[in-house]
Parts: sequence; structure tokens; C-alpha cells
Amino acid sequence: MKPTSVPNASAKGESLLTPHDLHLFNEGRHYRAYEKLGAHGTEVSGVAGTMFAVWAPNAAGVSVIGSFNGWNPTAHPMHMLENSGIWQTFVPAVGQGAFYKYHITSAQHGYAVDKADPYGFRQEQPPSTASEVWELPYAWNDHEWMEHRGRKNSLQAPISIYEVHLGSWMRDRGRQLSYRELAPRLAEYVNRMGFTHVELLPVMEHPFYGSWGYQTTGYFAPTARFGTPQDFMYLVDHLHQHGIGVLLDWVPSHFPTDAHGLAYFDGTHLYEHADMRQGFHPDWKTLIFNYGRTEVRSFLISNAMFWLDKYHADGLRVDAVASMLYLDYSRKEGEWIPNRYGGRENLEAIDFLRQLNEQVYKEYPGVQMIAEESTAWPMVSRPVYLGGLGFGLKWDMGWMHDTLKYFKEDPIHRRFHHNLLTFRMLYGFTENFVLPLSHDEVVHGKGSLINKMPGDEWQQFANLRVLFGYMFAQSGKKMLFMGGEFGQRREWNHDAALEWAVLQYPHHAGLQKWVEHLNHLYRTEKAMHEQDADPAGFEWVDCNDSLNSVVSLLRKGKSPDETILVICNFTPVPREEYLVGVPHGGLWRELLNGDATLYGGSGWGNMGGKEAQMVPSHGRPYSLKLTLPPLAALFFKADIKADYSAPVTTGRQTSLQSDD
Repeated sequence: MKPTSVPNASAKGESLLTPHDLHLFNEGRHYRAYEKLGAHGTEVSGVAGTMFAVWAPNAAGVSVIGSFNGWNPTAHPMHMLENSGIWQTFVPAVGQGAFYKYHITSAQHGYAVDKADPYGFRQEQPPSTASEVWELPYAWNDHEWMEHRGRKNSLQAPISIYEVHLGSWMRDRGRQLSYRELAPRLAEYVNRMGFTHVELLPVMEHPFYGSWGYQTTGYFAPTARFGTPQDFMYLVDHLHQHGIGVLLDWVPSHFPTDAHGLAYFDGTHLYEHADMRQGFHPDWKTLIFNYGRTEVRSFLISNAMFWLDKYHADGLRVDAVASMLYLDYSRKEGEWIPNRYGGRENLEAIDFLRQLNEQVYKEYPGVQMIAEESTAWPMVSRPVYLGGLGFGLKWDMGWMHDTLKYFKEDPIHRRFHHNLLTFRMLYGFTENFVLPLSHDEVVHGKGSLINKMPGDEWQQFANLRVLFGYMFAQSGKKMLFMGGEFGQRREWNHDAALEWAVLQYPHHAGLQKWVEHLNHLYRTEKAMHEQDADPAGFEWVDCNDSLNSVVSLLRKGKSPDETILVICNFTPVPREEYLVGVPHGGLWRELLNGDATLYGGSGWGNMGGKEAQMVPSHGRPYSLKLTLPPLAALFFKADIKADYSAPVTTGRQTSLQSDD
């Protein structure tokens, strides 16, 4: 099949590529390539069928094979459009549900391979690997959410993220639930627990279930394991209608070597670097995108736009950004190629990320782009025009590592590791941070969160309660992986549902209730979220009491009336008449107490609040003499006028209070 140039056929619809499309695609500036490449139903000369288009510039020939032609590589040859590298053909009478692949013959070595469609909207359920012709009409009902979501996703809004793996969150007698079955259950639970967003581990099609979606082959196809593309749209739509944002985990950092995927696509290293020192990831044994290739940029940026456009995603969490930024990532000396200046920075990847974020925020200003970036790379979440990478938020991996390291210590030794708690605030506002306790911390032998905690059962749960309390007290958005909120004992297993049965036990149910009330406090008290990314929103009262392993701090809203005092005792020793300086006199009401019996605590507390005395302390004109319960976080507010209708739980009493 010799490549020939054919004129642009007269057709109805948007499936045929115009010369302008080809120009933009080859320049790396076609941000809606999914509207033209792939398989699209259309009409040519009044005949209905499907137009197929695929980028394979170094192929000697390309044809469409499928269920409609007996998988015969000679039945429907494709033709190259101009010199674009894009092959196209129209196949009459082919429509929704037809399975297909591209049969590609290389210009060199006689190499031939059958590839799934890189732009395919649906793929066969694994282990089958064909693409499926599929259109994406859907009647959305989330107009109110979409109109106002910019406020829900802003840096000033409370963002508390529940990280979910759809296949193992909940099952029915061992059977995985479909997208539509998950929708009402997930919405009800997330709303009851008070989370504002869910973040879904990659839903893009992946052949190896044990990769959790991080080894993607079908970048434009939600996995068929749980239903159709419209079924996944229903899940997003349902969550939106219940006021819940949807963030998608997205993997532009690497892709697997599966024969039907992107690897060695047209008999050459098309999507990946040819040099293994740049194109192969030694940790994951996967391939690395060639970010300097313009058509690869069109593919990746179009893919990001696709999930925001067709599936109404509220943002993307970009996986493994550090591996993209550094040419020597996980490589020894001599195993990597320096950039043109002799440095280790991947200049092409940096430029790609900036282009990606600029275009996303230009087209969808109400979403969030979130970087999983584990190094000290500067200005990850700062605008491109200031020299940043342009993300909206960045995971604070340093906080996560330091905090978990601290909590693994026996409380008697914590005084010697106090800096692990306080170091974060030396850099806490250099980025817009998310505090993540993610799936990565409860797999590969690391154990569950509850099993990381020292002590007997009571102390383990008390430790986890004060850990969560401290997380919510810190500046930054919050993220918790499923199961952590009720203290699942077993390490996460992607082949089984969470251990929901443990909620029959008081310690687990109490921890779950604590997280619910922390979320409610975080959402309803402006001081807890309004200045999450502003140094004006955080102030230490005392960060130096290492002897007692106690920290105290203020969270502040934009109004002087919006101030929350937080004290955390990281030992099992109760402390009475503990002096804490405060900026205001009057009654300081105890909003939450992690040692309340409702949560499984021992019941130490301050009887609902304390009157501030005009006794200076910690450089402040007033002070409180408090009882600090063992292994507990306390939250106080002075002269509360804000609505707070959640159960207000203090040490020796539980009441439902609301101020009118």
C-alpha cells in the first residue's frame, strides 16, 4: 500500500481533517485532536459510515481491520493526508459497536503489527484489546454545578478529597460494581462524610488491572470493566448533581510496552524517545513520552482537554511529575543524557507542562491542575508568566513523609523528633499545597494507616485521630485514601472491597465519625480554609514545646472574627492547666475534641469551653488554662457567631449546638 495524497472528501460532520487541522496537529497546537482523529461516524456522499484517522508517519501502509471485514488487512486500506503523517479512510455501513484495529506495515524491516486506536473512545474489556467504534452523546444534568464550580475549586474554597479506586471501594458479594451502581452509593457516602471532591485513580483503559490504571493504553477510553463511556458520564454527572467535584488521575509521564498500545507504534519509536536513556523508565519498565515531538504534544494536551470536555472532570491530578522534570530521575551516572546546557532538567517536558497548564486554564478556568511532584522544584504551582510550571496545586510529599515518620515513633521518643511536625511551615506557602495521605502509603508492604500507629489498640486509634486532626489544622487542601477514614486494618488490596464490616466495632466507627466532623468543621469555618494558601491564614502559638510534644496554632479567616485555635497533644499523657496564649478575651468554645467518647476517646476535655483570662502568654494579651486530653486535637473558637450545626463534641459531654 503506497501512501498517496487524496483530496479532502466532501462529508457531513467534523470527522475529516482540514488542512488547518493538519497544520495545528503537526505544530503541536491541536488541542481538540480527538474530534478529528480516531473513529467518527459521518456521511460521505450520502452514505453513512465511519471515518478512521490515525497518525503513523513512518508506516509504509495502514489499513483498518475489524469485525466488519473479517480482520482482513487488505479490505480497507488508508491513505496519507498530504505530508501530515495522518492516514485516513472511510468505511461505509460501519457504526456503533464495531470492533477494530489498525494494521500497520513499517517502511523498514517488513515489520507489521495490529494496534488499538490511540484516540479510540472505547476499548474491549481486558484482556481483549481491540478498539470499539463509539459515539459520546449524553444529556448532562449538572448545569448548576458546572456554572458555579469555579468557586468550589478555588484556592479559597474548602477542598477535602476522597481518593478512590473504583474497583475496590465497594463490591457486591465479591462482584465489582458498575459505574451506575457506584454512583448513588459513592455520592451518599462522600456527602455524609463531608468530603468535597473525589479523586479517581486512573479510569483510562489499562490491560493490567494490578497497575491500578497507571499503565494506560486507552488514553481516551474509560475502562470497560465497569461499563460504557456513557455509564462513566452518569457517574460524574450524579456526583456533580450532589455537589461533589470529580478529579481524575492522569498519567502523561509514561506508558506500557504492550504490543497493541503506543509502543513502537509505526515500526519506529513514535510516541517515545528512541534512545533508552531518555525513552525507558527503569523503575516501572515503561516507556517515556517524547515531549519534544510536536504531534505527541497534540496527543497529550488533547487528551487532557478531552476529559475536561467530554466527561466534565473538575481537574486532573498529574502523576509522577518529578519523573518528567529530571533527565536523571532514577538513573545512575552515565545512564542519562544531559540537556543542551549540560544540565539534568528535561527542558522539553518543562515546556510541555507549561503549555498544557496554560491551555487548560485558558479553556477551563474553573478546574484545578494538581501536580504529584516529590522534589523541591521551585514554583510548581505558580503561573507560567512568573516562571512557574502553571499548576494550581501541588502535593506536599514532604509533609506526608515527615508526619508519618513522626507518628511511627513511640510517643516517649517524639520529643526528639518534634521538628518533623514543625519543619513544614518553613516552606508551607512556597506552593499551593494539598496534604496527601494517598494510596501509595498503604501498599507494597507499607501497611495500613492504623497499623503504622504505635501502642495498643486504643492508642493506635487515638494516634490516627490526632494525625487527622493535625492534618486538618494545617494550611493546605486535604486528601485521604479510601479506608483510612475508618481505620481499615488490612493493607489495601485492589482485588477486594474495603473492610466495611469493621464499622460494627466502636473504635472504627468512632474514627469515621471524627473524620466526618473534621470535614464539617473544615467546610463551615472560614478560618479553616479561606486562607489555605496565604501566610495570613496561619500562625503558630507555640511550636517549640517539644518536651511535652504539644503544638498550638491559630487558623485565621479574612475577617478578624474568624479565628480558630488548635492544640494537639501527641502523647498519651493528659496535661491539666496547660497555658495557651490567645488574641481575644471572652469564652473560647470547644468545637471539637478528638478524645470525646463519641470517637472512642477517654472523655477528657474542657466542658464545652474556657474563659480567656487577661494573663499574657506566648506574646498574646490573653490566655486559656486548658486540659489537654491524651493523643488528641482540640479546636476552639472565640465568641462564635457562625453557624455550626454538626454535633459539637467535647470531652465529657456531647451536644448538638447551633447559633442563630
